[in-house]
Amino acid sequence: MPSFEPVLLARIAKPNSAKLETYRADGGYKALEKALGMPPADVTNMVKDSVLRGRGGAGFPAGLKWTFLPKDHPGPIYLCVNADESEPGTFNNRILMELDPHQLIEGIAIACHAIKSEKAFLYLRYEYGRSYRVLDAAIKECYAAGLLGKNILGKEFNLDIVLHRGAAAYICGEETGLIESLEGKRAWPRIKPPFPAIEGLFRKPTIVNNVETLCCVTHILNRGSEWFKSIGVPPDPNNPRDMGSYGPKLYCISGHVNKPGCVELPLGVTARELIDEHAGGVWKGRKAKAVVPGGISMGFLSADELDTPLDFNGPGKAGCLGLGTAAVVVVDDQTSMVDVLYNCCRFMSHESCGQCTPCREGTAWMTKILERIRAGHGKMEDLDTLTEVAGSMGIIPGTTICGLSDGAAWPVKNAIKKFRGDFEEYIASGRRSVTSAQELMAGAH
Repeated sequence: MPSFEPVLLARIAKPNSAKLETYRADGGYKALEKALGMPPADVTNMVKDSVLRGRGGAGFPAGLKWTFLPKDHPGPIYLCVNADESEPGTFNNRILMELDPHQLIEGIAIACHAIKSEKAFLYLRYEYGRSYRVLDAAIKECYAAGLLGKNILGKEFNLDIVLHRGAAAYICGEETGLIESLEGKRAWPRIKPPFPAIEGLFRKPTIVNNVETLCCVTHILNRGSEWFKSIGVPPDPNNPRDMGSYGPKLYCISGHVNKPGCVELPLGVTARELIDEHAGGVWKGRKAKAVVPGGISMGFLSADELDTPLDFNGPGKAGCLGLGTAAVVVVDDQTSMVDVLYNCCRFMSHESCGQCTPCREGTAWMTKILERIRAGHGKMEDLDTLTEVAGSMGIIPGTTICGLSDGAAWPVKNAIKKFRGDFEEYIASGRRSVTSAQELMAGAH
């Protein structure tokens, strides 16, 4: 792939990159000025024509989502910014919020103009303390400069942004769980329909967009939809449902690599290129056994699948749930997939909101079965039980309200199908895993 000039991360290494003064010196808020000179419908069509797909995990076209709002609604209409970045291995939104917050605020303002909203709620993961402080300061700068509040840039456009901290719950990344939390209730996802665009926050029409998605909106207004479509992967002509995978994407790389970090590349880079060229290869001279393509809820790629393009279609062709958040986590060949899967199941069991029985009970039982295997008491039939439980929970089999349980099930189905030998050897040998607590006790003696 030829060298790529970053757009979303272009400013993060500059001194005082989070300050309004430096952002405006680099042309900041020119895109908003351009947008406010256009009718809202034209802004929506520009984003729609770019085929910008949501960066939060589902990959739904952002501009198309905006068109679902009821026509001529008297208001209020709300924008909710999903900054509850809780998928393990994901930290791209954090970088954008902490090092270039005005890029996000400008995207929020453009989106609000497009959907005729005068109030946006920025729902931030509680653990992101620095993000909160940086965003709070940036929002205050915008109010002082007349970029938020009444008659922004001398136009008849008003906007208030409310910065709201969540309470450390993974389920709030689901858009209706986020809305319930914003309303002060337990974050139990809602049955859909109605979808948020019809009846969302406070039962009013609501658009929920991800941080990275809204940052892309800023650049689409600056550079045009054709520029955006010049980056990435065009639709597969043999697949009428493929909308393409356009634009730049932030890929997080962590796990067993020499240089973990976040890189911006065109959609469609392969897992192998990410690991070898951008992460310095697998650590300690080892080889990759498995790779998570986009957060643990997406499942696993095997070592034979590392040439899979990481766009909105590639991981699915390799049996994964999708691209997800493009958070790549590398597992080396010295690590047991039993331990990896146990960590995945333990996380999902802890984060299940408990509303749907298949998810609440299924995640707990999968964790207990893996605990028993790791204690040296596993049976071969446990693998079939795990597969059966995983295949019975989620939106795809139609047994739950939201997709958390699909994300909990997918790594189980992937791991046992692609790495069954690991599990069978573990069970047959009666191996026992040493927990971190046991390691600490051993060290004490």
